[in-house]
Amino acid sequence: MESKLEKRYGLPTAISMVVGIVIGSGVFFKAVKVLNLTGGSMGKSLLVIAIVGLIMIICSCVFATMGTKYSKCNGIVDYAEVSLGPKFAYDMGWFMSVLYYPILSATLAWVSARYTCMLLGLEVGTGATCAIGAFYLMLGITINALSPKLAGKMQVSMTVIKLIPLCLMGVVGVIVGLVNGNGISIFSDTSIATPTSSGGIVAGICAFAFAYEGWIIATSINSELKQPKKDLPKALIGGALFCTLIYCLYVYSMSASMNAAEIIAAGDWLPKIAFANVFGNAAGTIVFVFIIISCLGTMNGLIMGCMRGLYSVAVRGQGPKADIVAEVDKSTGMPLKSCLIGMVLCAFWYMQWQVFFWGGPLVTNTTGNPAWLLGWEGDEIVIITQYALYIPIFIHLIAREKDFSFFQRFVLPVLGVGACLFMCYCCVHSYGILTVSYLVVFFIFMGVGRIFYKKSKAEVLD
Repeated sequence: MESKLEKRYGLPTAISMVVGIVIGSGVFFKAVKVLNLTGGSMGKSLLVIAIVGLIMIICSCVFATMGTKYSKCNGIVDYAEVSLGPKFAYDMGWFMSVLYYPILSATLAWVSARYTCMLLGLEVGTGATCAIGAFYLMLGITINALSPKLAGKMQVSMTVIKLIPLCLMGVVGVIVGLVNGNGISIFSDTSIATPTSSGGIVAGICAFAFAYEGWIIATSINSELKQPKKDLPKALIGGALFCTLIYCLYVYSMSASMNAAEIIAAGDWLPKIAFANVFGNAAGTIVFVFIIISCLGTMNGLIMGCMRGLYSVAVRGQGPKADIVAEVDKSTGMPLKSCLIGMVLCAFWYMQWQVFFWGGPLVTNTTGNPAWLLGWEGDEIVIITQYALYIPIFIHLIAREKDFSFFQRFVLPVLGVGACLFMCYCCVHSYGILTVSYLVVFFIFMGVGRIFYKKSKAEVLD
């Protein structure tokens, strides 16, 4: 057995991981939710997209700065370690491993299954959706665990494929909208007089955070990059700018053939209807295939991080059975014990999503209104938790990193702290009491992690 991962990835894979994880299902189904929250206002919706994009760019710039100096085995955990020491690094790695990665991976598997059922004409939210999602999840885990190079190539190819409909609609749709006048009239559209959901811009920011999330996961492969200190900053900043631009163009292009009321009424069918209106009915059907590939590409990128989650903790001699979990299999080049634990966690959170949020016995109806307080939407609330954990890292950079320039040491991290606090406010504003119930679950999982941390420390002392 080995204990180090192979230097196997270059800049294209790093960029593809950022863009490939970020651009996935979120823009396709969160855009409608944002329009609902903003009362069908295209101007306010674009403002939401731009604000969340700016927050992503700011945080990317801060981590890109740290990436030029630190590179060990998992970027975000490395940055946590140099900021507040091994205990905080362990907490960060544990959170990413048992909550962040598996929750988002499970969410994307379910969303991929949802669009697959829509394509095949199957009822959404039934046993078929659950089964297809479970199949996607297990397939992604198997490929990443047994053939990491194939998983990396898939990430690049899926990124290219998923960009086709977004770029096509983003460019052609904008042109058509400007030519026929819809692209201008949409900003004064009064077809929706009031928001169909409460919350407005602040709630929209919380919701659309999911559409941008995942960029930080690219730091999980920094020890496998051939030139991590050079390529990771390029991937983070370049990917963030590109994603913000393409999102704004895509959402705005919806106005090419539809008013605000029609966009909201389309719901999950919005991509198909919008593409059919601009390119014809055949294109409307084909685009669903691209959307499924897009969702699976995002899931693949999340699983790439999930499979390495507890490895990044164990390689530091921490966590449960660290010496065993840190082993890298010679035949696959992957930490298979970490992969196995990641698979179990993904399955657990997949069931939580199904039972407590979508159509399960503890949900009052199929629209996702929770009967229990455990019905929080994990894909959104776990992301805001991640932003909260960035704050002490940014504060450390301000206090300790004297090698950086004034802009790198003070301006960027101060903006980053402000952005993260704003995201936390948006979460509390949107979820209310559900925020408390989530925090209870969060602290239970983190408490269990601390037990293993103490055990690992005791073993070292012995």
